[in-house]
Amino acid sequence: MSEDTLLDVLEVMHRIRETEETITRLRLSEDIVGSVHLCNGQEAIYAGAVRALELSRDAVFPTYRGHGWAIACGVPPEAVLAELLGRESGISGGRGGSAYFTAPAYGMYGENSIVGAGAPIACGAALAGRFDGSGRVAVASFGEGAMNQGAVHEAMNFAAAMTLPVVFLVENNTYSELTPTRDVVRNDQFFRRASAYGMAGVRFDGNDPDAVRDAVADAVERCRNGAGPVLLEAMTQRIVGHYIGDVQHYRPAGELDAAIAAEPIARAERMARAAGVGDAELAALRQRVVDEVDRAAQAALAAPLADPATVEEHVYA
Repeated sequence: MSEDTLLDVLEVMHRIRETEETITRLRLSEDIVGSVHLCNGQEAIYAGAVRALELSRDAVFPTYRGHGWAIACGVPPEAVLAELLGRESGISGGRGGSAYFTAPAYGMYGENSIVGAGAPIACGAALAGRFDGSGRVAVASFGEGAMNQGAVHEAMNFAAAMTLPVVFLVENNTYSELTPTRDVVRNDQFFRRASAYGMAGVRFDGNDPDAVRDAVADAVERCRNGAGPVLLEAMTQRIVGHYIGDVQHYRPAGELDAAIAAEPIARAERMARAAGVGDAELAALRQRVVDEVDRAAQAALAAPLADPATVEEHVYA
């Protein structure tokens, strides 16, 4: 990864992190209401993956932990924050909130709070792309807990049988909500399940944006060449709880410290320093993003709430 590309990726990761930190403050102040799930520590997956996609035609289907995907796809922080605040200026008009907003103009076709439900929807998008000649690749991204959902099995089998251009991207943060993954599966190397469907499977370091980009690029190329779906497993660790307010009593001593030490932003900064980027430039980059997100938050807070009189709009396609 070139120095310029690395700095671009680092900026995206900072933008995701600062947006999530701002969301945390707004949730704790009760400006945002309801359950909120953050992606702190997993930013490299989103920032790296979009480098391998053509968002003008490809489609991403994330989970309810989807703010990072939205920012990486180019949705402005103000539009994300306004959405969570229930403002008219939100990316879905204040109707979707944290877990349900969609941004098709940016290649992000909607979060989903039903675990694993994005996988079969991605198959539909890939099949539609075959009919309309767009050459679309669909990315279904979900946590490793979703790998035990029937809909994911059905989607993978269907995608393989139909040779659909779908990338199934597992964000393996080793916890299914509050349950250690190792407690609910005999084999936690999920990429190995790919062989049962007759598709390729790859596991890689999800905290390394370079590794993420390369793995997704290879999978996308395979899909575009007609070789069928790919199962990717990105190994990562979240550095916050499953939801805002989760005290993480289930994590063993020292695990969170180890996750923080390996988190992707600090790693990318070390990579940048090794490439000759100075501390002053890195600090300026981060401050620029902090200021950007702060302005976005102020604008979102000042925006009008969604008008209750419009509640019946956008109900039907």
